[in-house]
Amino acid sequence: MKQFWLDMMRRLLKHLSSKAVLCAVLFLPFSHALAQAPLTFERNSPPTMQMLMDAREVFEYEVRYGFMTLGWVDVELLPDTTINGEKAYHMRTRIRSNNRILFVGTRIVNYENIFRFNEKWPYSYVFWRDDIHDEEYESAKIIFDRDQKLVHFYEKGEFMESLDLIEPASGGDTIFYYSRMFAGIRTPYELPAYIENDLGFVRAESSPRIEIRSYDAFDEPIKTYLSEGTADVDGPFGFRGSFKSWFSADDLRVPVEAHVRVIFGNVKVRLISYERHGTN
Repeated sequence: MKQFWLDMMRRLLKHLSSKAVLCAVLFLPFSHALAQAPLTFERNSPPTMQMLMDAREVFEYEVRYGFMTLGWVDVELLPDTTINGEKAYHMRTRIRSNNRILFVGTRIVNYENIFRFNEKWPYSYVFWRDDIHDEEYESAKIIFDRDQKLVHFYEKGEFMESLDLIEPASGGDTIFYYSRMFAGIRTPYELPAYIENDLGFVRAESSPRIEIRSYDAFDEPIKTYLSEGTADVDGPFGFRGSFKSWFSADDLRVPVEAHVRVIFGNVKVRLISYERHGTN
């Protein structure tokens, strides 16, 4: 059993998926922010990428397995940057382990993604992992070379291999935005995810049916849309297979919850704090 928990936490800190899961999909504690980020219901269609970028959201999720809190996932859009002289966006996902779990201790991993987007989707230029707890930076790095149409993998600065680039290529975390453009409509999507020298696909489809669900991030129960799908690439906790995710039924389709199957049950990821600092 000890080895099971060690393996689970190792995968938690090693992988990213989300929301579809979560996304994807882990930062600093935030206070409840409903007053600062009220849900808005001015449109029936899903958000555009520009709407999502303009919102400048900050998220904190709790990751639970049964009665245990495994850790937390924080997602934030950092100040804009440039890539090849053009404006680009910087997304950070931080995973924090629960140091009260035996044999785990404090572990913090940042996933950084520099990306741009077009009318159809977001796409990455560079994606890397910083193991903060070990003070080891760029321990893994992926470069998306669109001139050569290749994806290059590096570990600790050493080149590992290259794979063909399939759009909209990313390290997997852009599904945090991409999936929201399909929430509440019956249009399936497929996202290629490059993780650990491998290529996999996340596929899902949503439903327009409304469910009422409650979350710590909001004072009152909210309307949500359910999305269901499959992933054939390793995600957090060794997840590979079917998943469910829920999105708020407002203008921005906020990712609020995800369930993934693991060997002995379900891992649940739920939104516990949400802030919005942009124009939406």
